[in-house]
Amino acid sequence: MARHGVPPGHPERPARLEAALQGFHGLGFAETEAPEAADDHLARVHPRPYLAAMVQAFPGPGEGLVALDSGDTFLDPGSREAAYRAAGAAIAAVDAVMAGEAQTAFAAVRPPGHHAEPAQPMGFCVFNNIAVAALHALEAYGLKRVAVLDFDVHHGNGTQAVAEKEPRLFFASTHASPLYPGTGHAHERGRFGNILNAPLPPGADGAAWRRVMTAQILPAIEAFEPQMLLISAGFDAHAEDPLAPLELTEDDYRWAGEQIAALALRVCKGRVVSALEGGYSLDALTRSVRAYAGALTRGYAP
Repeated sequence: MARHGVPPGHPERPARLEAALQGFHGLGFAETEAPEAADDHLARVHPRPYLAAMVQAFPGPGEGLVALDSGDTFLDPGSREAAYRAAGAAIAAVDAVMAGEAQTAFAAVRPPGHHAEPAQPMGFCVFNNIAVAALHALEAYGLKRVAVLDFDVHHGNGTQAVAEKEPRLFFASTHASPLYPGTGHAHERGRFGNILNAPLPPGADGAAWRRVMTAQILPAIEAFEPQMLLISAGFDAHAEDPLAPLELTEDDYRWAGEQIAALALRVCKGRVVSALEGGYSLDALTRSVRAYAGALTRGYAP
Protein backbone atom coordinates (compact mmCIF):
# COMPACT_ATOMS: atom_id res chain seq x y z
CA MET A 1 0.00 0.00 0.00
CA ALA A 2 3.02 2.29 0.34
CA ARG A 3 3.52 1.85 -3.41
CA HIS A 4 0.24 3.61 -4.22
CA GLY A 5 1.69 6.76 -5.76
CA VAL A 6 0.25 10.29 -5.79
CA PRO A 7 1.56 13.60 -7.19
CA PRO A 8 4.18 15.55 -5.19
CA GLY A 9 2.56 17.55 -2.42
CA HIS A 10 -0.58 15.42 -2.32
CA PRO A 11 -1.77 15.04 1.30
CA GLU A 12 -2.61 11.33 1.00
CA ARG A 13 1.05 10.38 0.56
CA PRO A 14 2.85 7.08 1.19
CA ALA A 15 4.53 8.43 4.34
CA ARG A 16 1.13 8.32 6.03
CA LEU A 17 1.26 4.55 6.17
CA GLU A 18 4.56 4.46 8.03
CA ALA A 19 3.40 7.23 10.35
CA ALA A 20 0.31 5.23 11.25
CA LEU A 21 2.28 2.02 11.76
CA GLN A 22 4.66 3.80 14.12
CA GLY A 23 1.69 4.46 16.37
CA PHE A 24 1.32 0.73 17.06
CA HIS A 25 4.88 0.16 18.27
CA GLY A 26 4.86 -1.32 21.74
CA LEU A 27 1.09 -1.80 21.95
CA GLY A 28 1.13 -5.57 21.49
CA PHE A 29 -0.49 -5.69 18.07
CA ALA A 30 0.61 -8.54 15.79
CA GLU A 31 1.26 -7.20 12.30
CA THR A 32 0.08 -9.43 9.46
CA GLU A 33 0.14 -8.97 5.70
CA ALA A 34 -3.09 -7.80 4.12
CA PRO A 35 -4.50 -10.13 1.48
CA GLU A 36 -6.10 -8.86 -1.70
CA ALA A 37 -9.88 -8.65 -1.61
CA ALA A 38 -11.73 -10.90 -4.03
CA ASP A 39 -14.07 -9.30 -6.54
CA ASP A 40 -16.93 -11.23 -4.95
CA HIS A 41 -16.26 -9.36 -1.72
CA LEU A 42 -16.01 -5.98 -3.43
CA ALA A 43 -19.15 -6.63 -5.46
CA ARG A 44 -21.26 -6.56 -2.31
CA VAL A 45 -20.67 -2.79 -2.36
CA HIS A 46 -19.42 -1.95 -5.87
CA PRO A 47 -21.33 -3.12 -8.97
CA ARG A 48 -19.46 -5.42 -11.35
CA PRO A 49 -19.35 -2.76 -14.12
CA TYR A 50 -17.56 -0.43 -11.70
CA LEU A 51 -15.01 -3.11 -10.85
CA ALA A 52 -14.43 -3.77 -14.55
CA ALA A 53 -13.99 -0.05 -15.20
CA MET A 54 -11.45 0.21 -12.40
CA VAL A 55 -9.45 -2.71 -13.81
CA GLN A 56 -9.21 -0.74 -17.04
CA ALA A 57 -8.34 2.48 -15.20
CA PHE A 58 -5.42 1.12 -13.16
CA PRO A 59 -2.18 2.03 -14.99
CA GLY A 60 0.18 -0.76 -15.98
CA PRO A 61 3.92 -0.96 -15.35
CA GLY A 62 5.75 2.03 -16.74
CA GLU A 63 2.60 4.10 -17.20
CA GLY A 64 2.03 7.43 -15.47
CA LEU A 65 -0.47 8.85 -13.02
CA VAL A 66 -4.18 8.79 -13.82
CA ALA A 67 -6.61 11.27 -12.24
CA LEU A 68 -10.00 9.74 -11.45
CA ASP A 69 -11.85 12.88 -10.41
CA SER A 70 -11.23 16.62 -10.18
CA GLY A 71 -7.69 16.20 -8.93
CA ASP A 72 -8.17 14.43 -5.58
CA THR A 73 -7.95 10.76 -6.47
CA PHE A 74 -5.05 9.34 -8.46
CA LEU A 75 -3.85 5.97 -9.64
CA ASP A 76 -0.37 4.81 -10.59
CA PRO A 77 1.07 1.36 -11.37
CA GLY A 78 1.13 0.47 -7.66
CA SER A 79 -2.47 1.45 -7.03
CA ARG A 80 -4.28 -1.70 -8.13
CA GLU A 81 -2.58 -3.93 -5.57
CA ALA A 82 -2.82 -1.24 -2.91
CA ALA A 83 -6.57 -0.77 -3.38
CA TYR A 84 -7.27 -4.50 -3.36
CA ARG A 85 -5.11 -5.01 -0.27
CA ALA A 86 -6.71 -2.06 1.54
CA ALA A 87 -10.13 -3.65 1.18
CA GLY A 88 -8.64 -7.08 1.88
CA ALA A 89 -7.13 -5.83 5.12
CA ALA A 90 -10.52 -4.73 6.39
CA ILE A 91 -12.03 -8.09 5.46
CA ALA A 92 -9.19 -9.98 7.13
CA ALA A 93 -9.64 -7.86 10.26
CA VAL A 94 -13.30 -8.92 10.44
CA ASP A 95 -12.29 -12.54 9.94
CA ALA A 96 -9.69 -12.38 12.73
CA VAL A 97 -12.11 -10.88 15.23
CA MET A 98 -14.98 -13.19 14.31
CA ALA A 99 -12.70 -16.22 14.58
CA GLY A 100 -11.54 -15.15 18.04
CA GLU A 101 -7.96 -14.77 16.83
CA ALA A 102 -7.94 -11.14 17.97
CA GLN A 103 -9.89 -9.08 20.46
CA THR A 104 -9.76 -6.11 18.13
CA ALA A 105 -8.08 -5.45 14.79
CA PHE A 106 -6.96 -2.34 12.95
CA ALA A 107 -6.58 -2.18 9.16
CA ALA A 108 -3.73 0.30 8.61
CA VAL A 109 -4.41 1.01 4.96
CA ARG A 110 -4.16 3.35 2.04
CA PRO A 111 -5.89 4.39 -0.07
CA PRO A 112 -8.66 5.19 2.42
CA GLY A 113 -12.22 4.27 1.56
CA HIS A 114 -15.17 6.05 3.12
CA HIS A 115 -15.75 8.54 0.28
CA ALA A 116 -15.92 5.85 -2.41
CA GLU A 117 -19.52 5.59 -3.61
CA PRO A 118 -20.75 2.26 -4.94
CA ALA A 119 -20.11 3.39 -8.53
CA GLN A 120 -17.78 6.38 -8.12
CA PRO A 121 -14.26 6.86 -6.74
CA MET A 122 -13.69 10.17 -4.98
CA GLY A 123 -11.89 11.92 -2.15
CA PHE A 124 -8.67 9.82 -2.35
CA CYS A 125 -10.80 6.63 -2.18
CA VAL A 126 -11.14 3.78 -4.72
CA PHE A 127 -12.97 1.00 -2.85
CA ASN A 128 -15.02 1.58 0.28
CA ASN A 129 -12.97 -0.56 2.65
CA ILE A 130 -15.17 -0.21 5.71
CA ALA A 131 -18.43 -0.82 3.83
CA VAL A 132 -16.94 -3.91 2.17
CA ALA A 133 -15.92 -5.18 5.61
CA ALA A 134 -19.34 -4.42 7.09
CA LEU A 135 -21.21 -6.32 4.38
CA HIS A 136 -18.70 -9.16 4.69
CA ALA A 137 -19.55 -9.41 8.39
CA LEU A 138 -23.24 -9.52 7.58
CA GLU A 139 -23.08 -11.99 4.72
CA ALA A 140 -20.19 -14.30 5.62
CA TYR A 141 -21.07 -14.66 9.30
CA GLY A 142 -24.82 -14.27 9.24
CA LEU A 143 -24.82 -11.28 11.56
CA LYS A 144 -28.11 -9.42 11.77
CA ARG A 145 -26.84 -5.98 12.75
CA VAL A 146 -23.51 -4.22 12.19
CA ALA A 147 -22.72 -0.60 13.03
CA VAL A 148 -20.13 1.75 11.51
CA LEU A 149 -18.89 4.74 13.49
CA ASP A 150 -17.02 7.29 11.36
CA PHE A 151 -15.10 10.00 13.23
CA ASP A 152 -13.09 11.31 10.29
CA VAL A 153 -13.32 15.10 9.90
CA HIS A 154 -15.00 14.54 6.52
CA HIS A 155 -18.38 12.89 6.17
CA GLY A 156 -18.29 9.29 4.91
CA ASN A 157 -20.69 9.84 2.04
CA GLY A 158 -19.85 6.52 0.39
CA THR A 159 -20.54 4.50 3.51
CA GLN A 160 -23.81 6.34 4.07
CA ALA A 161 -24.84 5.53 0.48
CA VAL A 162 -24.40 1.84 1.27
CA ALA A 163 -26.29 2.08 4.57
CA GLU A 164 -29.19 3.83 2.87
CA LYS A 165 -29.92 0.55 1.06
CA GLU A 166 -29.06 -1.87 3.88
CA PRO A 167 -31.23 -1.83 7.03
CA ARG A 168 -28.91 -4.24 8.83
CA LEU A 169 -26.18 -1.58 8.76
CA PHE A 170 -26.24 1.43 11.09
CA PHE A 171 -24.05 4.38 10.11
CA ALA A 172 -23.12 7.15 12.53
CA SER A 173 -20.78 10.02 11.76
CA THR A 174 -19.23 13.02 13.45
CA HIS A 175 -17.61 15.46 11.02
CA ALA A 176 -17.09 19.13 10.28
CA SER A 177 -19.70 21.00 8.26
CA PRO A 178 -19.55 22.83 5.92
CA LEU A 179 -16.68 20.80 4.49
CA TYR A 180 -15.98 18.35 1.68
CA PRO A 181 -17.93 16.43 0.43
CA GLY A 182 -20.89 18.58 1.48
CA THR A 183 -23.03 15.70 2.73
CA GLY A 184 -23.89 14.46 6.22
CA HIS A 185 -26.60 16.85 7.37
CA ALA A 186 -28.39 16.10 10.61
CA HIS A 187 -31.73 15.58 8.85
CA GLU A 188 -30.34 12.72 6.75
CA ARG A 189 -31.69 9.63 8.51
CA GLY A 190 -32.25 7.24 5.60
CA ARG A 191 -35.48 5.45 4.73
CA PHE A 192 -34.72 2.79 7.37
CA GLY A 193 -33.82 5.32 10.07
CA ASN A 194 -30.37 3.76 10.32
CA ILE A 195 -28.25 6.87 9.70
CA LEU A 196 -27.17 9.42 12.29
CA ASN A 197 -25.08 12.45 11.38
CA ALA A 198 -23.76 14.85 14.01
CA PRO A 199 -22.06 17.68 12.09
CA LEU A 200 -19.87 20.12 13.99
CA PRO A 201 -19.10 23.73 13.01
CA PRO A 202 -15.56 24.74 12.05
CA GLY A 203 -13.50 25.48 15.14
CA ALA A 204 -15.30 23.00 17.38
CA ASP A 205 -12.96 21.52 19.99
CA GLY A 206 -12.68 18.19 21.71
CA ALA A 207 -15.21 19.10 24.39
CA ALA A 208 -17.87 19.77 21.74
CA TRP A 209 -16.97 16.57 19.92
CA ARG A 210 -17.19 14.50 23.11
CA ARG A 211 -20.59 16.02 23.86
CA VAL A 212 -22.13 14.89 20.56
CA MET A 213 -20.50 11.49 20.91
CA THR A 214 -21.87 11.08 24.44
CA ALA A 215 -25.32 12.55 23.83
CA GLN A 216 -26.06 11.23 20.33
CA ILE A 217 -23.63 8.84 18.66
CA LEU A 218 -22.77 6.28 21.34
CA PRO A 219 -26.34 5.92 22.70
CA ALA A 220 -27.73 5.45 19.18
CA ILE A 221 -25.21 2.73 18.40
CA GLU A 222 -26.00 0.99 21.69
CA ALA A 223 -29.72 1.14 20.98
CA PHE A 224 -29.14 -0.52 17.59
CA GLU A 225 -27.50 -3.46 19.41
CA PRO A 226 -24.91 -4.28 16.74
CA GLN A 227 -23.16 -7.63 16.77
CA MET A 228 -19.98 -6.00 15.49
CA LEU A 229 -18.74 -2.42 15.55
CA LEU A 230 -16.61 -1.07 12.72
CA ILE A 231 -14.76 2.23 12.97
CA SER A 232 -13.81 4.54 10.12
CA ALA A 233 -10.83 5.86 12.04
CA GLY A 234 -9.85 9.14 10.47
CA PHE A 235 -7.55 11.33 12.54
CA ASP A 236 -7.79 14.51 10.46
CA ALA A 237 -10.00 16.30 13.00
CA HIS A 238 -6.77 16.86 14.96
CA ALA A 239 -5.91 20.51 15.56
CA GLU A 240 -2.56 20.07 13.79
CA ASP A 241 -4.04 18.56 10.64
CA PRO A 242 -3.63 20.75 7.53
CA LEU A 243 -7.05 19.78 6.15
CA ALA A 244 -9.00 20.09 9.40
CA PRO A 245 -11.23 22.88 10.73
CA LEU A 246 -11.73 21.05 14.05
CA GLU A 247 -9.55 21.22 17.16
CA LEU A 248 -9.27 17.68 18.54
CA THR A 249 -6.15 16.34 20.24
CA GLU A 250 -4.79 12.87 20.80
CA ASP A 251 -6.43 12.93 24.24
CA ASP A 252 -9.80 13.00 22.47
CA TYR A 253 -8.86 9.95 20.42
CA ARG A 254 -7.71 8.22 23.62
CA TRP A 255 -11.12 8.94 25.12
CA ALA A 256 -12.79 7.57 21.98
CA GLY A 257 -10.85 4.33 22.28
CA GLU A 258 -11.96 3.93 25.88
CA GLN A 259 -15.59 4.64 25.07
CA ILE A 260 -15.67 2.34 22.04
CA ALA A 261 -14.14 -0.55 23.98
CA ALA A 262 -16.64 -0.14 26.80
CA LEU A 263 -19.55 0.06 24.36
CA ALA A 264 -18.40 -2.97 22.40
CA LEU A 265 -18.00 -5.06 25.54
CA ARG A 266 -21.58 -4.20 26.51
CA VAL A 267 -23.26 -4.86 23.17
CA CYS A 268 -21.17 -6.99 20.80
CA LYS A 269 -18.76 -9.17 22.76
CA GLY A 270 -15.99 -6.61 22.27
CA ARG A 271 -15.91 -7.09 18.50
CA VAL A 272 -14.31 -3.94 17.08
CA VAL A 273 -12.60 -3.52 13.71
CA SER A 274 -11.04 -0.17 12.81
CA ALA A 275 -9.77 0.99 9.42
CA LEU A 276 -7.61 4.01 8.75
CA GLU A 277 -9.22 6.87 6.87
CA GLY A 278 -7.77 10.41 7.01
CA GLY A 279 -4.99 12.04 8.99
CA TYR A 280 -2.49 14.21 7.13
CA SER A 281 -0.13 15.61 9.77
CA LEU A 282 2.36 12.78 10.12
CA ASP A 283 3.32 13.52 13.73
CA ALA A 284 -0.28 14.00 14.82
CA LEU A 285 -1.28 10.82 13.00
CA THR A 286 1.30 8.74 14.86
CA ARG A 287 0.30 10.17 18.24
CA SER A 288 -3.41 9.86 17.55
CA VAL A 289 -3.22 6.25 16.37
CA ARG A 290 -1.15 5.37 19.44
CA ALA A 291 -3.62 7.09 21.77
CA TYR A 292 -6.71 5.53 20.17
CA ALA A 293 -5.38 2.00 19.67
CA GLY A 294 -3.69 1.91 23.07
CA ALA A 295 -6.84 3.00 24.88
CA LEU A 296 -8.97 0.57 22.86
CA THR A 297 -6.82 -2.41 23.81
CA ARG A 298 -6.53 -1.34 27.46
CA GLY A 299 -10.31 -1.33 27.54
CA TYR A 300 -10.23 -5.12 27.13
CA ALA A 301 -7.88 -5.68 30.08
CA PRO A 302 -9.48 -7.58 33.00
